[in-house]
Amino acid sequence: MNNRHFDLGTVIVIGITLLLFVIALFEKDFTHDMLLEAGVFLVSVKLIMMSYRNSLATRDLRDKLDAIQQALARLESV
Repeated sequence: MNNRHFDLGTVIVIGITLLLFVIALFEKDFTHDMLLEAGVFLVSVKLIMMSYRNSLATRDLRDKLDAIQQALARLESV
């Protein structure tokens, strides 16, 4: 299993979000609001990406636990 904490997609989303928020600090009115909304949207995208990765990890763990359970059942039947 890959032990990296941040994949490429995560780094890109975090970088773009940070950039938009920093630019929003120096802008005013409509542009400022649009940049903040884009940053909030990217945070939502990041949460969706994390949810997907968690579901993959959960499925992987469930498969491994099923394999362990089957191996134990075989050992008990011997």
